[in-house]
Amino acid sequence: MGQTSSGVKAHMETAQKTGALVLSNRKLVTNEVPDLSSMGKVLRTLDLSVNKLISLPPSVCSLTNLRHLTLNNNKISWLPEEMGSLTKLESFSIASNQLGGLPASISKLKHLKSVILSDNKLIEFPLSLCGLTHLDVVDLSNNQITLIPEEAKELQAVELNMNQNQVSQLSSEIASCPRLKTLRLEENCLSLSAIPMEILTCSQVSLLCVDGNLFKMKELEDMAEYNQYMERFTAVKKKMY
Repeated sequence: MGQTSSGVKAHMETAQKTGALVLSNRKLVTNEVPDLSSMGKVLRTLDLSVNKLISLPPSVCSLTNLRHLTLNNNKISWLPEEMGSLTKLESFSIASNQLGGLPASISKLKHLKSVILSDNKLIEFPLSLCGLTHLDVVDLSNNQITLIPEEAKELQAVELNMNQNQVSQLSSEIASCPRLKTLRLEENCLSLSAIPMEILTCSQVSLLCVDGNLFKMKELEDMAEYNQYMERFTAVKKKMY
């Protein structure tokens, strides 16, 4: 067995005791990732970042006790429907890949708190995340999404990061998101008229970031409705100090 394989084996043996397996930055391609199915009951954390994966190794989907999965900086362009079997997953990060969408089965991952999908190839808002009731953070920054649709009102996240997309349309229903406190829309393609006033007047949003769009911030700040948003913003700041 070569030096790299010996290192992987040692990490797997340690992971049997710790529940955490880190195989990042090893230049692994998909078929070089060892079969992890025998670790299904013990593995809680798996990090396969900074490799050369083009798809998710099949045995990963058998890790039914997995809580944290990190796949950053690979070349993954799709995820299998079997992802839905990772029902205990709490955090999922697949930043800096080639991902074009999410499987519908993601909606089964009811314990997800953090989903990081930044720097991919997404062109549509991933509605499969809507309805996941424990979401804290959804990061969709640096993709190619053009529209936040009406259906996004079901999103339960506390923070939604849409910076550096191509969003030019934003449904007023986003103001109905019951837990959304932070909405980041910097460096998109929004005109002032595309900002729903409901976000300012009757949403839970207390931090709205819209710099770098097709209007000047002063134009938004001069609107009467902006005062209602600022009341929430100020109230939150006071609680922090």
